[in-house]
Amino acid sequence: MPQSHEYDVLIIGSGAAGLTVALNLPAHLRVGVISKADITSGATLWAQGGIAAVLDSDDSLEAHAADTLAAGGGLCHEDAVRYTVEHAAESIRWLIDSGVQFTRDENEQLHLTREGGHSHRRIIHAADATGNAVSTTLSEQAAERDNIDLLSRRVAVDLITNRKLALPGNRCVGAYILNLETGHVELFRARFTVLATGGASKAYRYTTNPDGASGDGIAMAWRAGCRAANMEFNQFHPTCLYHPHAKSFLISEAVRGEGGVLTLPDGTRFMDRFDKRGELAPRDIVARAIDHEMKRLGADHLYLDISHKPTDFIREHFPTIYEKCLDFGIDITREPIPVVPAAHYTCGGIITDERARTDINQLYSVGEAAFTGLHGANRMASNSLLECLVYGRAAAADIARRESDIPPPPAAPDWDESQVRDSDEDVIISHNWDELRHFMWDYVGIVRTTKRLQRAKHRVDLLSREIGEFYSNYRVSNDLLELRNLVTVSDLIICSALQRKESRGLHFTLDYPGLQSEPEDTVLVPTTYRIASP
Repeated sequence: MPQSHEYDVLIIGSGAAGLTVALNLPAHLRVGVISKADITSGATLWAQGGIAAVLDSDDSLEAHAADTLAAGGGLCHEDAVRYTVEHAAESIRWLIDSGVQFTRDENEQLHLTREGGHSHRRIIHAADATGNAVSTTLSEQAAERDNIDLLSRRVAVDLITNRKLALPGNRCVGAYILNLETGHVELFRARFTVLATGGASKAYRYTTNPDGASGDGIAMAWRAGCRAANMEFNQFHPTCLYHPHAKSFLISEAVRGEGGVLTLPDGTRFMDRFDKRGELAPRDIVARAIDHEMKRLGADHLYLDISHKPTDFIREHFPTIYEKCLDFGIDITREPIPVVPAAHYTCGGIITDERARTDINQLYSVGEAAFTGLHGANRMASNSLLECLVYGRAAAADIARRESDIPPPPAAPDWDESQVRDSDEDVIISHNWDELRHFMWDYVGIVRTTKRLQRAKHRVDLLSREIGEFYSNYRVSNDLLELRNLVTVSDLIICSALQRKESRGLHFTLDYPGLQSEPEDTVLVPTTYRIASP
């Protein structure tokens, strides 16, 4: 029989967001942290750049807030921006106290770098592998806590709510989780549930994200009744390494921050023709510029060149990038790096408040799965890990304040596998997966049109019906669950994009190239906005 579990707090996702919540909860609470693969397998591990915070006397909270608001294209929520930047320094101190080893200069002061959209050097980093340092340190800390269980190779299927149990109230009481080792779905009941599942960039053919970025938390929350916002704003990282054997390896924003220049195949610089900030323009502008030049020239990729810097400087500042490129025969101290834009970050997500609470009681969301209002129409570099820390600590504090008032979760039935059978047609899953990611890239990518979006909507509706039928008849698997979630999230992205009749931030459409006079969030409501949900 499948196991059942009960926790005070169930955290789905083991990146910076989930582990920050876990490590800031009171020690008397029993905490379960769910991870698809290894505990450090999420997107945090691959983050190269750093974390934005005002740590220099020449910088200010006002400047950090102003830069974020400017990058967000008029859609940032100013209260969320100010809350985040005001709690940035204390979050960094918490990481340092937790043992994260950040890069320091010759005077043993924290070394700060600058990235696109920032007016000051305010990016704290651990060489060019900040995510690795954060993820490794926090997972080691969590493993030492007696009250935290780290449960790997488990994939969330769906949330359990009072509504699903035909009970009064609007409360989340846990989730059904597929154990990849046993192949059975387990019951996890909890007084509080936290979605820290990351974004949905695997909806696109080219992405910098790890394989697990399939929008699981967003899709589960939507099916449970939570609103979603601004799903049309998908950030494409301008510079993913272009090589047939390089899988999802991004070239950090910091390379441009430290003097790297973008060039055409003939070595000509071009960014100054698109923005006076050149290579330090926000990512949406840089990505569109690269996309434009690639299409104009019929090129598969362009180049990012930092070889004019001293060799020792490059090896010291970008050791991971240097070694990775060298593995593919590219010496970045001598030659430019071939690059192409790739889906990188989901700016929209599940609507949450300042304490990371969603529309459902006792359900929280933190990190890329959440919509806090911080990023607006375009996430500024290195604000994402910061958001994980600030709102992760806020969620933990709110749970600590409320936990004595929340009763144990009610009884819930085990997952019923009696009416399904093993699949003998997995080719359907792989074919639909490929089709989804191709038409999302072609029709819902960096540059959009209404006709392309309508075509994508037609295809996603067909896929949703096919996957819904498959899901109803066969045992669940990791691939099926991820595809089911990606279809739901892709539908949200397409419907949001169709609803926005302007070009703003990361959403650029040839049919509406101008701005509307009053910026508004795109809010989708499950009970009133009809979207297929397999």
